Amino acid sequence: MTREARIRTRTDASVRPLSEAYDTALLDLDGVVYAGGRAIPHASESLASARDGGMHLAYVTNNASRTPQAVAEHLTSLGVPAEPADVITSAQAVARLIADQVPAGARVLVVGGEGLRVALRERGLEPVESADDDPAAVVQGYGGPELPWGRFAEACYAVSRGAPWFASNTDLTIPSERGIAPGNGAAVEIVRLVTGGEPQVAGKPRPPMHRETILRTGAERPLVVGDRLDTDIEGAHVGGVDSLLVLTGVTDAAQLLAAPPRHRPTYVAADLRGLLTGQPEVREETGDFMCGGWKASVRDGEALLDGGGDALDGLRALCAAVWTWAGDGPGGVETDKARARLGY
Repeated sequence: MTREARIRTRTDASVRPLSEAYDTALLDLDGVVYAGGRAIPHASESLASARDGGMHLAYVTNNASRTPQAVAEHLTSLGVPAEPADVITSAQAVARLIADQVPAGARVLVVGGEGLRVALRERGLEPVESADDDPAAVVQGYGGPELPWGRFAEACYAVSRGAPWFASNTDLTIPSERGIAPGNGAAVEIVRLVTGGEPQVAGKPRPPMHRETILRTGAERPLVVGDRLDTDIEGAHVGGVDSLLVLTGVTDAAQLLAAPPRHRPTYVAADLRGLLTGQPEVREETGDFMCGGWKASVRDGEALLDGGGDALDGLRALCAAVWTWAGDGPGGVETDKARARLGY
């Protein structure tokens, strides 16, 4: 469907601002729009400018704990006006996945937050709290730091008795104001270790989440915008759409440089201001890669970087050199000295 079918060895160029080149931004939330309860710098004004220019904004999150209504209210309070219909959650994706496999009106044991219960009811399913309620399925989603330990026991009982097991997502971590905290994937591992089972997963980067997003937004030229290589960027790769990585969340320059092909974004930006600009070309000349005032190469397993200017251009050039050297594998190149020159 897009350029992601080939092995990506450099970020793409765009003469037009990305907000004009694509009709819909499929935006991750944690680490992109906000971290914990606070908006990330430049997010609100950048999204407002993109929206005023005609870009449709859809907020796509693997966090299944809150309802679309609650997420929309939170966004609006941060200066990013949103309606519940603008929000797509992994709870909605997993509820559709379950509804396709169990009878209408079936009971589903919920281990997670209110977002899961609302999504299940929208699909005509009945959320229950105990393995003794004879559930037709078990679903796990992020329930926040106060989720009682006993909820995991209920999931283990039901899965061990043969109930099909579903997970909204398997993100091991989630950003917070205080740092990186355990995500739903860490909770899923508890049930996996006890039962030996394997859940069906709906959230990014799995296809059910991409299907849910396209069904709800009707996007024709979508751009996935995220901070995680293993969910947002890989999800775009799986769905065959372009992606923008912003460096405001969990991914740092070292991880980007070491990314295998399925984790390499189409574009990279420091933050959401990248939606409002084009993307510079990365040029190659006899094994050297140039972007802006920078030149990068790999010699004897070490990344070399010369020049100056916008540090992000240097990172783009460096990515091209390392990804070309790595081909279809991970980076595996010594990059510390080159990254130190960029401050990343």
